[in-house]
Amino acid sequence: MKLSDYAQHLGISYQTAWRHFKSGKIPYPTQKLPSGTVIVDYVQDSGIAMKGNAAIYARVSSAENKDNLERQAERLTAYAIARGYKVQHVVKETGSGLNDNRKKLEALLKKDDYEILIVEHRDRLCRFGSNYLDVLLSRCGVSLDIVNKVDDKPDDLMTDLVGIITSFAARLYGQRRGKRKTEKIIATLQAADEE
Repeated sequence: MKLSDYAQHLGISYQTAWRHFKSGKIPYPTQKLPSGTVIVDYVQDSGIAMKGNAAIYARVSSAENKDNLERQAERLTAYAIARGYKVQHVVKETGSGLNDNRKKLEALLKKDDYEILIVEHRDRLCRFGSNYLDVLLSRCGVSLDIVNKVDDKPDDLMTDLVGIITSFAARLYGQRRGKRKTEKIIATLQAADEE
């Protein structure tokens, strides 16, 4: 089949399939015709049959790491193809791992057209509570595939600690501000009742 058909069959973009062809990552025999067309000798009942639908989630903490986000998504796509998964979604998001209100991740978790969720590191999904998320996903019939299970470096742990302290401080000050607003509303209502 043509490279474009192969890409469509796997659910990846043509550009990603082209990069995989150029780097030799396609697990099937390929040939480039004199016309420039790339042919992939893909056989459905070969040893690398599609094993399930996968969703890829890539995340970085800040916009400064946008290049890393693209490379992370490409690595995960190559991993999924090598494992024989059909890629349904590739979601790339910029945001803190401590933020529990990430719109793209939330939208991905609401979809039901995949059985495998692939992330590069456990902390790319969330900094804390990923075991609970794994249990909930398995109840929904989705298995969590973490590619790199290496523990965090000390610098990452320090960054997490600073992030947690910042998060709790912001919530504490927000609660104080909210309490003052509530007291002000009550005082206004009481003054209106007295008139």
